[in-house]
Amino acid sequence: MARRRPQVMGILNVTPDSFSDGGRWADVDSAVEHGLLMAAEGVDWVDVGGESTRPGAVRPPLEEELARVVPVVERLTEAGVAVSVDTMRAEVARAAVDAGARLVNDVSGGLADPRILEVVAATETSYVAMHWRAHSDRMQQLASYDDQGGVVAAVCAELAERVAAIRSAGVPDDRLVLDPGLGFAKTAEHNWQLLRALDELEALGFPLLVGASRKSFLGSLLASPDGTPRSTSDREHAHSALVALLADRGVWGLRVHDVRATSDALAVWQRLRYDLPADSLEGHATGRTTGQEPSR
Repeated sequence: MARRRPQVMGILNVTPDSFSDGGRWADVDSAVEHGLLMAAEGVDWVDVGGESTRPGAVRPPLEEELARVVPVVERLTEAGVAVSVDTMRAEVARAAVDAGARLVNDVSGGLADPRILEVVAATETSYVAMHWRAHSDRMQQLASYDDQGGVVAAVCAELAERVAAIRSAGVPDDRLVLDPGLGFAKTAEHNWQLLRALDELEALGFPLLVGASRKSFLGSLLASPDGTPRSTSDREHAHSALVALLADRGVWGLRVHDVRATSDALAVWQRLRYDLPADSLEGHATGRTTGQEPSR
């Protein structure tokens, strides 16, 4: 049976204020150009998002998010790119799916806008539900996990609650992916604990998407002797190491900024792990996007 490498989800922030690349792809033409570049570098999904979720971010008005996202989704899907939409709003999810998106990536797991689950159920798209406690302007105030089992037990329990709500809305299990939400209402140590406990998250019975790319817990790990965290643009080597380790754990997908670096890391992993060239594993994409749906 063919071995499967993780799906690579390339981050396309069409925002002025995202933590790593805010403003770089804020207009439609530059966003589409970057999405096409990611497709050429081997991405499986281009994840288009019009709302920054960095700590402290302020939400844009609905109409502004729609204007940022929908034209980019339309043009990328017309070019044959598999697109996911990164949104917490039902209206944006619906418009993006109508424009061609095939997956809804909701960092709130339906908590910010429960109607988004109705959109997913009605449109038969796949859905990523992330662990989330609050919007960006106050989420870090809720990074407390004092009950027995700590952050791992809490994230598992809270994701299980979201699974129940998602099922109740009519979304079938075979279209659902879970995300532990690294960095969302979590300290650096919480993130490391979750990464060490992927088997407990997998026990929930769903594929996992992990988004660690350029996040602050890597910056603090690589801090200079005076304690200054490594800059966001200089964390890719550490992330590439993590990519190979996560691939070996069998995660469904990796949400990343640098598609080429991730694809290179996965090529090394699969050549060493399975003694196979990069294009021999199921799920490989080169110069096009495959957008494989989740399956358990």
